[in-house]
Parts: sequence; C-alpha cells; structure tokens
Amino acid sequence: MSRPSFWPVPLTGAVGALLALAMGGCNGPVNNQQGHMPAQPVAFSHAVHAGQYELDCQYCHVGAERSRHAGVPSTSVCMNCHAQVKKDSPEIQKVAAAVAANQPIEWIRVHRLPDHAYFNHASHVGSGLVCQTCHGPVQEMVRVEQVEPMTMGWCLDCHRKTVAEQASAPPSLAPRPGELLALTSGAPLPEPSKLPRPLRPPTDCSGCHR
Repeated sequence: MSRPSFWPVPLTGAVGALLALAMGGCNGPVNNQQGHMPAQPVAFSHAVHAGQYELDCQYCHVGAERSRHAGVPSTSVCMNCHAQVKKDSPEIQKVAAAVAANQPIEWIRVHRLPDHAYFNHASHVGSGLVCQTCHGPVQEMVRVEQVEPMTMGWCLDCHRKTVAEQASAPPSLAPRPGELLALTSGAPLPEPSKLPRPLRPPTDCSGCHR
C-alpha cells in the first residue's frame, strides 16, 4: 500500500522527530544519570552535616521513613541551626534571604527515576535499608553525586539477591531463653520471641510498574 499523499513527512522522519522531541525534554541521560553532580544554588556539604557532625539523614529528609518521597528540607529547617551558627557565611546568607522572602531554594534534583517506575522510600527505609545502599557514601560528599546507575536491572539485582538470601536462610533452631527450664521443670513456656520480618521484594513487572 502506498503512502497517502497528505502524509507530511516520511514515517521514519516523523518517528525521528518525535524521538528528538522526547529526548529534548530530558535533563540528562535517559534512565541513567550515573555521575550526575550538578552545582546547587547553595553550596551545601553533606560531608560536613552528615559526615563531620553526624546529623541523621531524616532530620532533613523527614519523609523518607513514612512516605513515598524523601522530601527536600524547607529553608526553615536549615535556620534551626544557622540562625545562630555561621550567620555571616555567604551561603547561609542565601538561605536567610530565601526565608525572609518566603521563597523556596530551587535545588537541582540529582536522583531521578522515570515516571513509569514506582518507588517508595518508606518501604525501603522501613525494611532496614540504609541510605548509602542506593545513594552511595553521602556522608563523604561535598557535592552530592548519583553514584549508582539506578536502572531497572540494578534494582532487580538487589531484589533478587534479597529474595535468594531470605529463602536460603536456615530457620532458628536455638531454644528461647527459659525454654529448656520450662520443659524440664513444668514452668510456663516463655513468650514467642519476635523474629525479623521476612523481606519479599517484588521481582515481577507490576511491583514497580503500576
């Protein structure tokens, strides 16, 4: 069948144009921004805050434990300390000016998953996963960088490894404290001990593509 005369461009040209348009809207490599380390509007150092002073990640990223998104701290959180600490620093003055103007700081996002991939911080943090597993040694970074590829294969490797480790873990056969005494003396058996919650991270498509 011949191409209709009203078709404006060859099919391959149309597909190429759409692809170029889609690529033009992406800020960085598609599905892999490994090594992405943008300069931020305020020179915030995780090496100082999370490393030297050992601030808990969730003091600033309060949503990581209970919501899908980790969240970016508001400028008022910064001023909890910096209303008194290093007030004369040019970087702190940028934060103070943003608070005075009631304007958010326009941080540049470093870690980004595609819109079609579902990720929940709360389920990962609640399972005992430390932030560095995905974000690298943030406590050593003066400027945050995406260390891991964060591709679908990278995530699946971790999920499959966790499932395999859980399946191969031997059941605990050790007696509970007081159990032997109860069996030999007739004393009441001790309460069942709480075992760690088994992890079953999804490895099927619908787990992340909802």
